[in-house]
Amino acid sequence: MADSILSSKTPAKESLLTPRFYTTDFDEMANLDVSSNVEEIEAILEEFRRDYNQRHFIRDKEFSDSWSKLPEHTRALFIEFLERSCTAEFSGFLLYKELSRNLKNQNPLLAEGFALMSRDEARHAGFLNKAMSDFNLILDLGFLTKSRKYTFFAPKFILYATYLSEKIGYWRYITIYRHLERAQKDRIYPIFRFFESWCQDENRHGDFFAAVLKSQPQLLTGWKSKLWCRFFLLSVFATMYLNDCQRAGFYQAIGLDARKFDQYVIRKTNQSSQKLFPVILDVDHPDFFKYLDECTEINLEIQKLEKSNSIGDKVRKLSLTFALVSLLIKLYLMKPIETYNTWTTIY
Repeated sequence: MADSILSSKTPAKESLLTPRFYTTDFDEMANLDVSSNVEEIEAILEEFRRDYNQRHFIRDKEFSDSWSKLPEHTRALFIEFLERSCTAEFSGFLLYKELSRNLKNQNPLLAEGFALMSRDEARHAGFLNKAMSDFNLILDLGFLTKSRKYTFFAPKFILYATYLSEKIGYWRYITIYRHLERAQKDRIYPIFRFFESWCQDENRHGDFFAAVLKSQPQLLTGWKSKLWCRFFLLSVFATMYLNDCQRAGFYQAIGLDARKFDQYVIRKTNQSSQKLFPVILDVDHPDFFKYLDECTEINLEIQKLEKSNSIGDKVRKLSLTFALVSLLIKLYLMKPIETYNTWTTIY
């Protein structure tokens, strides 16, 4: 495989469900006053500085096997998994790198945190991209940097969304790792062996964002914060659910049921958020996953119509999109669970 010619992977078409690249108001982020929780932030930075995974992402001889033995369909699904994962990690690297560069002079504490997290994300993206070379493909990250559209998120939205993406990433990686530890016959590729330590990077990153959020109590107290926390919880959960159910074949290839996997990850992430957010979603409500499953079925129907140019199919797609949005609104309006976090009493 080392002597094979690598082909540049054509990036997947952007959509609402593909990993996105973000930018923000760097001046506003630099002006965040984190002094009220500086001790916790410093403690997490010390964890980052120890760099527990400095020597973790080293490929061993198992990677030199020939992966042409994988069935073509499984191979295609796995390449898509690698691409999406690499793109998401690289997106995190770019955002954190820009934040560290722009905050360096005004807010050195946060700048260092973002710099160390960008280091971790760069390793993750590089390791995933190197894995793609085992399939004679490579993702042109430089091209992605220039060609992708960047979505602007206000700093507070970056904090909410990135906290959740890191925590849900932890639960995804650790759940896959634990499953494949029990069912090694389903471990179709050696990268999964690296997920246990890998997910600890995600967990520490989430803890960093949690500490920064705690330094901004206005983002975690009051009625506005409750609305935003519900919004981002639902956005992250629904995006993962729709994405994974579209790719159920990949999870089946590693011995997992995509719906059950996602439901477990959603429950665990919701529990993790209970320690920080003023409200969490009532994921045990009988209609919660029922509505998500209905969203999934509608989304699959929309995907079938994606390439059609007929007027009838366009009208059908518009109708399905309206039905999907209606279900998401129903999910958002479900009564949330109050958390009554004790840490807020110190402010």
